[in-house]
Amino acid sequence: LMVQFLLLLFPKYIHVIENITIHDYYSIPGKKKDRYIDIGLVDSNGNLDIIEVKKPFDDKILRRTKYRGNSIPTSELSGGIMQAEKYLFHLSKWGTKGEDNLTKKYASELPSGMSIHISNPKAIIIVGRDQIGNGNMTENQKLDFEIIKRKYTNMMDIITYDDLLRRLNRTISALKK
Repeated sequence: LMVQFLLLLFPKYIHVIENITIHDYYSIPGKKKDRYIDIGLVDSNGNLDIIEVKKPFDDKILRRTKYRGNSIPTSELSGGIMQAEKYLFHLSKWGTKGEDNLTKKYASELPSGMSIHISNPKAIIIVGRDQIGNGNMTENQKLDFEIIKRKYTNMMDIITYDDLLRRLNRTISALKK
């Protein structure tokens, strides 16, 4: 259901691809392992970015307990970041061979003559809710989460399901005017 709204929420993109298979030649030396990217987004120039979808529940972003006064990421968030980084790594290593493979595989879904390009792809991680425990994040938790998000901004955006809903509601409101 969420996939239908992605092009509205991220207007830079013109096409959504679900469940992209890529090859991992590094995890097990000498062997190829298939990995599956949840969602691929193709922009108007054919550049591919990815979305990693995690669980939409509370307590998936920051741990309830602090470490030396700081809110720290949960395993779900840390794992999602690592997973997205690895997908970006494998995509980049795949290079022109991957571009040709993906272009051929998805040619019928793309505008005529368009090729898919793997040029320094970015990731979007959709994870969790803006809540910890039974309440909303405190100002300090929001700050710590913002610091975590900005640390990775050069390669990925980390957004919550609540962020998506706010974005969708604001987009709908703007379109009604």
